[in-house]
Amino acid sequence: MDTITLSFKISPHVPEDRLYPVVDAVIALIASKGIKHVVGASETTMEGDWDTLFAVVKEARDLCLSLGAWRVGIVLMVDSKPGGVTIDEKTFQYR
Repeated sequence: MDTITLSFKISPHVPEDRLYPVVDAVIALIASKGIKHVVGASETTMEGDWDTLFAVVKEARDLCLSLGAWRVGIVLMVDSKPGGVTIDEKTFQYR
């Protein structure tokens, strides 16, 4: 299966003092999966296959709920092309 990049912004509805701890838990979840990822100021970009990355998004949503979120908003951006696409090919010129 071709490699895709998936950027997502997750917005757990929690009290303000819980926002960063919940988002940090989501980032730790991604890291625990061994998925190549880049954390940005407003979203995280992951690289991998379609099924794996979408499963992680679902798991991230479930994690937010388990940590007390009463609602979770998610914005997704997927980049896909025949032969695959990587984070490095999209960003190497900026590093």
